[in-house]
Amino acid sequence: MTRPAHGVLPRTGEHRPPVFDLDAWVARSRAVDLSEIDWSAVARHPVSPETIRTLRYMQDIESHTIVYTRSLLATRAIDDPEVATFLACWLYEETFHGLALARFLAAAGHPVGARSRPRGRESFAQWLEARLTAWLSRGWGDFCAVHMTWGAINELTTLTAYRRLMAVADHPVLSDLLTRICLDESRHFVFYYRQAERRLQRRAVSRVARLMVDRFWAPVGSGVQPDRELLFMARYLFDGDDGRAAARRVDETLRRLPGFAGVGLLEAWMHRYARSANGNGGGNGHRHH
Repeated sequence: MTRPAHGVLPRTGEHRPPVFDLDAWVARSRAVDLSEIDWSAVARHPVSPETIRTLRYMQDIESHTIVYTRSLLATRAIDDPEVATFLACWLYEETFHGLALARFLAAAGHPVGARSRPRGRESFAQWLEARLTAWLSRGWGDFCAVHMTWGAINELTTLTAYRRLMAVADHPVLSDLLTRICLDESRHFVFYYRQAERRLQRRAVSRVARLMVDRFWAPVGSGVQPDRELLFMARYLFDGDDGRAAARRVDETLRRLPGFAGVGLLEAWMHRYARSANGNGGGNGHRHH
């Protein structure tokens, strides 16, 4: 299987992400291309309530990126020229993902309304996490290794969730839109993964990063959306044989990072928190018997 250009991750058979060419990506960085999306066709295909609910979650989290960046700017991550350049383009592209998802929801007859809590208002847990992160960054010169590892995990789980939504929703316009968004998410993942791979080579660094991931990692959106919404989305996308296999592939990819052999992330989290009550999944109607 040939690798797509510009660091795009193939859908299957991936073992190691390709090399990331930062200069080439920066030169091509732009808002997700929506010029050929047939928005008028959205309403001609059914969109299930489960898909709408999942898209609302995803749209809110994509739109929350600017708040996450506020905390990131207080860390050493922006002291690295490559990372700072990447983050500027990353924020720009991610912002348009939220706008694109909002446009699909509006076309489907479910426009995004006002949030119950303004984005600028942090919970105590979010406030504390931001300050602890800034403190750790100031005291530990290799903090960026943790951030790059965290970014790789979150980008890969997000990319996998979009691909699962394409499979379970089976909506042609949504699939077209998410394919375009996935091109961005793939490139973002490759950058984070390559940075993490390089920065985790020292055993002391990889041990601290692994400790923090084991102790604190939770799926994207935890603490931003209510837990019930996160659990609903997880069950909808990752229950059933295909969903569990997708979660397993995420973990297998991340276990190739230095110091992360045997790490349990998405599949382990699903097993612990998000399995359906009957124990055999199937929240999306795509179960295999």
